[in-house]
Amino acid sequence: MTVAEEVPSGTDAEVLRQALAEVRRVIVGQEHMVERLLVALLARGHCLLEGVPGVAKTLAASTLATVVGGSFARIQFTPDLVPSDIVGTRVFHPSSESFDVELGPVFVNFLLADEINRAPAKVQSALLEVMAERQVTLAGVTHPLPRPFVVLATQNPIESEGVYPLPEVQRDRFLFRVRVEHPDAREELEILHRMSVRPPAPEPVLDPARLSALQELAEKVSVHQLVADYVVRLVMSTRAPADYGVPELADSIEIGVSPRATLGLVSAGRALALLRGRDYLLPDDVRDIAIDVMGHRLMLTFDALADGVDPDDVVRQILAAVPPPLVVWNQGQR
Repeated sequence: MTVAEEVPSGTDAEVLRQALAEVRRVIVGQEHMVERLLVALLARGHCLLEGVPGVAKTLAASTLATVVGGSFARIQFTPDLVPSDIVGTRVFHPSSESFDVELGPVFVNFLLADEINRAPAKVQSALLEVMAERQVTLAGVTHPLPRPFVVLATQNPIESEGVYPLPEVQRDRFLFRVRVEHPDAREELEILHRMSVRPPAPEPVLDPARLSALQELAEKVSVHQLVADYVVRLVMSTRAPADYGVPELADSIEIGVSPRATLGLVSAGRALALLRGRDYLLPDDVRDIAIDVMGHRLMLTFDALADGVDPDDVVRQILAAVPPPLVVWNQGQR
């Protein structure tokens, strides 16, 4: 890992805090979700919001899209969707006796995929190319998506009617899986006061060019070799628990997390460090985002699923068992 070429200025950290504040002016509570959404944007990653209806998942995604600027589209996923509904199709014009390509709603900077687990398998497959390759192929011609491009998806984990569970390969494409809980009593009262009259409207703080510059700056955040080793130990402990001090997890984990988790821990940790005004990654940054990066990538055994074992609790056990390094940063080493 190399030394960062640029140091995040007070202006960079300030504008990011301003963007967070603008989202929080609309969204009551849900501090964790709002921060993770912005971190995902900085890390060029997609984010899956999982929670019961009415906890501001859709509102948070659309508000953030307004605050950071750029084009935005929302797709309400239903079981009768077909791939051409989202990526586009060829249309025949009788007057000219020719086909034209009509691009779909995915050609935006920010795509809100609402209730993504209602999409049938063919639509999920089409969305997979969009998320992974950031391009769409129609009639043999590849159409690149705008930059930046981020998918913010929501799903209801308790619904069973008309739902197609996301396969492991599609869950792995999301940098984060964020669980969104109900607000507490104080937040519920604030929601009543704030939203029962004229709801606040968000104002743009960033634009696509500035966001792209911040994304590039996040990629230059320095990562110490000890922190990189710590990331690898966390990942390997899901694949060989006995070798990393958690042998009791061997009966719970069927398949450990993929290498995307390794890359995700570093990229998301860098983005979080930038948001916190630093140009270097600390073990605490990695620990803070580990559950959101690793939890949805773990595949548990049948017995663990039958016993109701939560993947997030497995990650917490790993974090408690794998000691973080003591990294001292000074002016001579960044």
